[in-house]
Amino acid sequence: MSSPTPGPDIGHWDAPTYDRVSDPMTRWGMEVLDRLPLSPGDTVLDAGCGTGRVTELLLDRLAGGRVVALDAAGSMLAEARLRLARFDERVMFVDADLLDLAPDTLGGWAPVDAVLSTATFHWVLDHDRLFDNLARVLRPGGRLVAQCGADGNIARLIAAVRATGTERAGAWLYATPEDTRRRLEASGFTDIEVWTHPEPTRIDPADLETYLETVCLRTHVLAMAPGERREFLAAVAAALGDPVIDYLRLNFTARRG
Repeated sequence: MSSPTPGPDIGHWDAPTYDRVSDPMTRWGMEVLDRLPLSPGDTVLDAGCGTGRVTELLLDRLAGGRVVALDAAGSMLAEARLRLARFDERVMFVDADLLDLAPDTLGGWAPVDAVLSTATFHWVLDHDRLFDNLARVLRPGGRLVAQCGADGNIARLIAAVRATGTERAGAWLYATPEDTRRRLEASGFTDIEVWTHPEPTRIDPADLETYLETVCLRTHVLAMAPGERREFLAAVAAALGDPVIDYLRLNFTARRG
């Protein structure tokens, strides 16, 4: 009996291409970082560090401090290692799923003083468990500052995908502010602030199909043959019309009780 053909690795990211097109995520990350109070010598968990563009900004601001650069995609961590090599012993790289996060995951670097995250939590499908895990690795009084996709995120793009006769494939959780506040409270967080804001993002038309393939529709196109993939991305881009991704961001800050 022949072995089944393995399916696409939905956890894989084309990290070099993502790094090239991720200016929007870096811009959001800078805004989130501005909301995180830092003290010299702090240890911060970057939960979903990607290729390390925001992590680098964090390390530059964190005098004498350390950063745990955590991501579940080995390809992302490989890019981050190259970018952050100059920080030497101030950064620890962790290949882990946030739903498996525990103090032991961070070794002697737990508990951390703060958690920073941008454009990651909507890929995590159990926010109750996620926030429980983050609380477990944060010291009492430690800060959580994050941003991810909100309920209603990329609705216009999803409509463009449906216009091609398909549904957007993949798994994500775009949460509401109300559900996020409730979950944070249940995990023992206090001083909670939650809000959303629109972040319409214009993509260079020359890069639009690459951006859709690498970011928004990554899991949808993984199993497609190259020709089918090109036709699908071109159809979505045409249905979208104006090359603007209608991002809606969910922002929250909280303190571990």
